[in-house]
Amino acid sequence: MELPFFVYGTLRPGEHNHDLFLRGRTESEEPGRMRGAVLYDGPGYPYAVEEPGGVVCGEVVTALPEAYGELLAALDRLEEYVVGDPRNLYERVVRDVTRADGSVVRAWVYVAAPGVAARLRRRGKLIEGGEWRSGG
Repeated sequence: MELPFFVYGTLRPGEHNHDLFLRGRTESEEPGRMRGAVLYDGPGYPYAVEEPGGVVCGEVVTALPEAYGELLAALDRLEEYVVGDPRNLYERVVRDVTRADGSVVRAWVYVAAPGVAARLRRRGKLIEGGEWRSGG
């Protein structure tokens, strides 16, 4: 399933992983919003935690068709995501994302794995408004 990606942290334009992972591999990048999740601050990067009523700001990234498989594998490595591994910090899931023009697209997004999400809800630092920037 070759879906676009929704990125909300270090993969956004201007952030340190954008050039490392996305430069030369994307067809388009456009602002988007994902409902049903909130952001928590992590150690240099954010976590999206699924939460009714929340919203996360980011970008919808469409990979070049010839780069899709390589990009998916690279992002899974970056997020240390392995299908079915209970030690995952993130899970890669399909969610609806609204583009700036109001259209809705299905996209891959990395959200906090259940154990991580539970810890963040208990004692994490919520990022108000769902907009994360490293400031670096």
